[in-house]
Amino acid sequence: MTLHYHGTPITPFTAFYAMAGAHFCVSHFRPDQVQQAHAIGQSVMLDNGAYSAWRSGRPVKDWRPYYEFCDRWLDYPTTWAVIPDIIAGDEDDNSRLCRAWPFPGRGAGVWHMHESLSRLLALIDTFERVCIGSSGAYAALLTEAWQRRMDEAWRAIDREHRRTPHIHMLRGMQLIRHRWPFASVDSADVGRNHNGSRCPKRMRERWDAGQCPARFGDPGQQGELAA
Repeated sequence: MTLHYHGTPITPFTAFYAMAGAHFCVSHFRPDQVQQAHAIGQSVMLDNGAYSAWRSGRPVKDWRPYYEFCDRWLDYPTTWAVIPDIIAGDEDDNSRLCRAWPFPGRGAGVWHMHESLSRLLALIDTFERVCIGSSGAYAALLTEAWQRRMDEAWRAIDREHRRTPHIHMLRGMQLIRHRWPFASVDSADVGRNHNGSRCPKRMRERWDAGQCPARFGDPGQQGELAA
């Protein structure tokens, strides 16, 4: 089953509390609701904020505040964190950040789609959970180039692993019901797009009803809530 992490902040608080029981994604870039997410959520994903930093043109130079942020919230056994990464960096940059991660067993390494498949396979061998991020020539989801690259990645994974490993797709909620077997996905759709006519709880339920297949290329088990 695919876990769906809904990005925060979700405002006003009445809309956020209507999402009680969801899985939440809290970015270090916007940690406003991290305490409340742990109070009402099933589990919490701590995001390192690298995407926001990349978009703003202000790369993170000191990850110690993020480590301190994670250290507090990783006391919750269902909370996990995205290991720091540099979206426009090279493999050596990102491998150094993985080696520097101070919380063994509680972090997910990030593979960027412009990086080598060998690095992806090495991350899977190292971490219980690996995140995939769209990047470089594959920055836009579901383009022909993106789909070819994602197929290459999953064929490589299938050759090495009898069982599908835990792969999280960053900003990948729209990829449910496609052919790639992501164990979890995240999106800020509810937080950004709910309004007076779009109930956040109903938006969450519709997303959560969609599942990815168990293996690459399988049709999967799909569900859709009644309108």
